[in-house]
Amino acid sequence: MKSFSFLVPLLLLAHSLTALTPQFHPDAVVGTWLNGTKQGQIQIYKKGNQYYGKLVWLREPNNPSTGKPKTDLKNSQATLRSRPLMGLDVMQGFVHDGGKVWEDGHIYNPEDGKEYSCKMTLKNPNTLDVRGYVGISLLGKTQTWTRVN
Repeated sequence: MKSFSFLVPLLLLAHSLTALTPQFHPDAVVGTWLNGTKQGQIQIYKKGNQYYGKLVWLREPNNPSTGKPKTDLKNSQATLRSRPLMGLDVMQGFVHDGGKVWEDGHIYNPEDGKEYSCKMTLKNPNTLDVRGYVGISLLGKTQTWTRVN
């Protein structure tokens, strides 16, 4: 009986903390975001029940030496190195967890040509933490993105 009387307040505390966790509409991440380096903007959109993101703006969209649009030069697949960066889907497969996190996605980084597991956490309607990682989330890096529209 003593353990039960201890367990009830603990469960009530856990429930009240869950109630304080911000809940966001699943489509709250849809829109255009300025990435953490302020070099690009990604438009997050919904397709089916998943969320994707494409590169829609670059601070320097053209190669300075040629004047032509930048391409995916660092891609590990040689056949993809000539595709333009503008319009490139760089995020795919995110699902909303019912709270403030979109998870189980992947993000492609054209700066190093690698794809990473990724999750997004909406801090408030205009601030999005995007964490790319290898294996587990602890082994990664977070960028804070700002909503453009």
